[in-house]
Amino acid sequence: MSRRRPAAIALSLALGLAASAPAEDGVKDVLRRQTQELFDALGKGDKVVWEKYLDPEVRYVDESGAVAGKKEMVDGVRALPAGVSGTIRVTDYEARVHGGLAVATWVADETETYHGRELRCRYRTTDTWKKTPAGWRLVAAQVLAIREDPPAIALTPALRAEYAGRYALPDGLAYEIKATPSGGLEGAQDGRKAEELRAESPDVLFVPGKPRYRYLIRRDARGKVDALIQRREAWDLVWERK
Repeated sequence: MSRRRPAAIALSLALGLAASAPAEDGVKDVLRRQTQELFDALGKGDKVVWEKYLDPEVRYVDESGAVAGKKEMVDGVRALPAGVSGTIRVTDYEARVHGGLAVATWVADETETYHGRELRCRYRTTDTWKKTPAGWRLVAAQVLAIREDPPAIALTPALRAEYAGRYALPDGLAYEIKATPSGGLEGAQDGRKAEELRAESPDVLFVPGKPRYRYLIRRDARGKVDALIQRREAWDLVWERK
């Protein structure tokens, strides 16, 4: 049995990888094109494209967590109503091929005109495609809404002074809000670094870069601040004022 030198082995591996890369890139191009076709068809109400590219056993999880099969997806394709228009661009597309399956991740960049107002949303999607005799068909998808920080407003000095103070959980763990010399607010949980707080509206605060959370200022019957409510999605953590 002959022995191949390490250099020859490395060269063979490099050539093999180089040969497989165009094949994977070709699949990526096909899947990206098909994905864009699906979303171009949405605004037109073109069910034919969705009927073509969805596998009969597809499971599609949308941004609200609802799960749909092929019939529900195809039936849901309708032309946009009067006063509404928009486009969805497929961006940041990546795909990896695993034999007869391909997993793709990408961002849907949606721009919508709603009765004269402009809206924009972005969604991170993970798709699984299956190679069939008829071509690549979508067998699974999961969509996540990409959260963005809301617009911030300026707070009056009086409101900043009202919010400043220590708030604690029943076991004594505290969160302290302070007014900053620059005219802003910062908050810090015991043992952690301070983080900037901005106001979405009076009595509603948020930390930049953490759009899943809100900090709500609770007031008693006299209008005095008596608690800080940390709202984590739909769950509230109440810190009583000390």
